Amino acid sequence: MRHQPPFSAKRTFQILAAGALVSAAALSVSPALAETPADTLVVANTIDDLKSLDPAESFEFSGGDVINNVYDKLVELDPQTLKMVPGLAKSWSVSDDGKTFTFKIDTSRKFASGNPVRAEDVVWSLRRIVKLDKTPSFIITQFGLTKDNVDQTIKQVGDDSVTITTDRPYAPSFLYNALTADVGGIVDEKLAMEHASGDDMGNAWLKTHSAGAGPFVLRGWKPNESVIMEADPNYPTKPAMKRVYVRHVPEPATQRLLLERGDIDIARNLTPEDIKAVQSNDKLKVQDSPRGRIFYLAGNQKMKELATPGVMQAIKYLVDYDGMANSFLKGQVVINQQFLPIGFLGAIDDKPFKLDVAKAKKMLADAGYPNGFSVELLVRNAQDRLAIAQSLQNTLGQAGIKVNIHPATGSEVLSIYRARKAELTLEAWGPDYPDPNTNASVFAENPDNSDAAQLTGNLSWRNSYAAKETTPMAEAAVVEKDTEKRAKMYEEMQRIGNEKSPFVLMFQQQEQDGEQKDVKGFSTGGAVSSAFYKDVTKSAK
Repeated sequence: MRHQPPFSAKRTFQILAAGALVSAAALSVSPALAETPADTLVVANTIDDLKSLDPAESFEFSGGDVINNVYDKLVELDPQTLKMVPGLAKSWSVSDDGKTFTFKIDTSRKFASGNPVRAEDVVWSLRRIVKLDKTPSFIITQFGLTKDNVDQTIKQVGDDSVTITTDRPYAPSFLYNALTADVGGIVDEKLAMEHASGDDMGNAWLKTHSAGAGPFVLRGWKPNESVIMEADPNYPTKPAMKRVYVRHVPEPATQRLLLERGDIDIARNLTPEDIKAVQSNDKLKVQDSPRGRIFYLAGNQKMKELATPGVMQAIKYLVDYDGMANSFLKGQVVINQQFLPIGFLGAIDDKPFKLDVAKAKKMLADAGYPNGFSVELLVRNAQDRLAIAQSLQNTLGQAGIKVNIHPATGSEVLSIYRARKAELTLEAWGPDYPDPNTNASVFAENPDNSDAAQLTGNLSWRNSYAAKETTPMAEAAVVEKDTEKRAKMYEEMQRIGNEKSPFVLMFQQQEQDGEQKDVKGFSTGGAVSSAFYKDVTKSAK
């Protein structure tokens, strides 16, 4: 595990670029209780998974926390209720045949650059997702939009309206929910194209810059160090915080120390022991937030042993679900052995698996591996995940499976995993939008299992799992208008997955953040979104 450099005795904020940037090097702690600037929110988090901040490309948890605050979408989620509300679209409607969706754009809005938000920007941004064809593009292309047809299926109508024509009459809420995903962030075409390189539509520049109409503007990103955002002067409702500084602090103990000394406002990766300490400190508080993030173990079906019938089922009985949930993960997860988070349409509470070494050993013997085998477990170098990995190493070892743990940074894990080069992978998946298809489309659907397909955003594809039985079910569920019937379809998909998929679904995250008592209005995004900073306030101490 990597460690932060030691802190100096003097704590100071160095404001760079006319007050826009907070220097990571200048942030340190004092022996006495410190205090962050009244107009700056300082957050400690693990952000080593960040690879890009282009909304058409970013597909990492930390990226979502940035993009959700620097870009607005056509349809937004209210930070407190997490219900759909107008974003850059004032209103929307669907045609009688259920295939053409019309969005009336709020042309009174401006981008952070000062450029007006135009229907042209919306059309360009949505077409750009399809044409760039980056990892999260499937969220939009799943509606039948392709490079060949996108210029005809996404169009401007008049001065202030945009239409999207889908290939089938999908449930309207499905499309609206999908547009709330980070990939739906609307980009300032004029600004992005000023920095375009060749035909990249500004992608190289947007990896490290922003061109949005959200409440904040990206002012700096240093990989594995920090992200700084500054309030957008053109946003309709001015955020109370002039800037947000997110620092990469991988060690929970360091996050707790910084919080206790007043050097940060929010600590987002604390252990249960740290949470106890925060709860006993009258200057601090704990915010509990049910999240949609699912922790799972996946077995690549390219590996002979893991593809052998019965092996992944045996592994599902070699996980100490209760032991982990009641010890080092206590208060931070609930057991969830299904791919849908609790509360989603179609979610079920079935828990068919428990630690049963004897049963697993018999299943392995029946599969032809009475003495087990060796396998590499790819895991992000974060304390909670390493602890889960060590528990898995122990329990799988009891059945003869020799697990070699391969720790790596978040971005390194994703690069290996998305290239289908991992064996066992311990990962987490969070919903991209508040519809059951957000998880069904990756855990239970795989339209093309070939290497050439490069469906890097699809978990089934990453693990070479063809999902032949559930793929047509997932495709049918998105056009089912009857809500009760649709829920039953997702319930059945999950039960099939329990028996046949290479996914060992373990836990659903319950996030516990430590905060200064004066911090109010912070939303983690709950089960369906990423962090929201625009409503955060800090009262005078």
